[in-house]
Amino acid sequence: MNRRQFLAGGSATLALAAAGPAFAQQQRLRMIFWGSQTRAERTYAAADLFMKANPGTGVEGEFLGWNDYWAKLATQTAGGNAPDIIQMDYRYIVEYASRGAIAPLDDFVGTALNVADFDPLQVDSGKVGGKLYGISLGANSVAMMVNRAVFEKLKLPLPDASTTWDDFSQLAVEITNAGIRRGFYGAADGSKNEQIFENYLRQRGKALYTADGQLAFDASDVAEWFDMWAKLREAGAIPPADIQELDQQNIDTSLLTQNKVAVAYANSNELVGYQKLNKEPVALANFPRLTAESKGGHYRKPAMLFSVFAKSPNQKAAAEFISYFVNDLEAAKVLGTERGIPESSKVRDALSGTLDEVGKTMLSYVSGLGDLAAKLPPSPPNAAGEVLIAFQRTASGVAFGSQSSSDAAQAFVTEADAILKRKT
Repeated sequence: MNRRQFLAGGSATLALAAAGPAFAQQQRLRMIFWGSQTRAERTYAAADLFMKANPGTGVEGEFLGWNDYWAKLATQTAGGNAPDIIQMDYRYIVEYASRGAIAPLDDFVGTALNVADFDPLQVDSGKVGGKLYGISLGANSVAMMVNRAVFEKLKLPLPDASTTWDDFSQLAVEITNAGIRRGFYGAADGSKNEQIFENYLRQRGKALYTADGQLAFDASDVAEWFDMWAKLREAGAIPPADIQELDQQNIDTSLLTQNKVAVAYANSNELVGYQKLNKEPVALANFPRLTAESKGGHYRKPAMLFSVFAKSPNQKAAAEFISYFVNDLEAAKVLGTERGIPESSKVRDALSGTLDEVGKTMLSYVSGLGDLAAKLPPSPPNAAGEVLIAFQRTASGVAFGSQSSSDAAQAFVTEADAILKRKT
């Protein structure tokens, strides 16, 4: 949905679009991002503030769901007509930077682009090969989205830092067996969720990728992963594959939002969108530990970044918009913590006294991970997106019973190795 459709005949951008020659005299920035309706509302409100402060510049936006976003962005960049401002994910930044699809922003730092009060480590999270290609829009960590009302109704403890996967399985089975709603399950199937898989690997002392972009796990890790979820499926803790496929990996179609499960998996900043779409209170919880003694597999990462299209004729203006987006206190009030905990210390200080309960929950979660959180891993290699698609396809095949865990795991690792080798 683009901004014009979103606004439905409403405000500034339509006025600009209809202005004819007057509009042609103005500088026009295009922006693309993925996310929910809630994110779109906040983003366009911040863009309106920017346009009010910069009357010579117009901003048009377009937002899509995660699954559609990357295909469209790939088409646009290949065609040389991508928007000026691109919402970027940490997993894709190496790929887009190495292809020359996004521009280095170093020359704008200190002038058009202000990151002076960012944590230097968070600035570095947007660098590839020593150059700055993305500006973090907020910090977050992966999390479970938990329907608090269901747990309270059944007098079950909410998952916490001591919860193991065995504990979690028992809780999920109890919820399913309670039958509080027809076709309601304890938790969503997370077998094709790469973030949970990465957390699982990190608890085993491994990772998704090595520093030089190769797989940092083997087929036995994948087979055990698929087996774990197969047991949960067999026990009734999670839905069968056909129901899980209703989830198109966005907040709107999440099985939690569809009221079919009590627990789903997302990033902590997505609590804003989940709570808006769910009538019952949603809590955040960390992913379970493998054992009571296991270290956690979490880390704090940029929830998402803004990058600038390499062929944009408006790179300086795009950098100014990004700088406004991450530093302006009025913009911060409308953006809140929907994209994570702000990186600017001034913005964090300004927001700290104004956060609602959802914002306070997110801040408490991200800052309170304790020993569950460790060092940020290297940026994934430029083929990580293709490997993810193979992983998700393989996991779906196992869930539908078309392959055994061991056969699927070996096939996936072989395919992933080939993808990485081809794109090295």
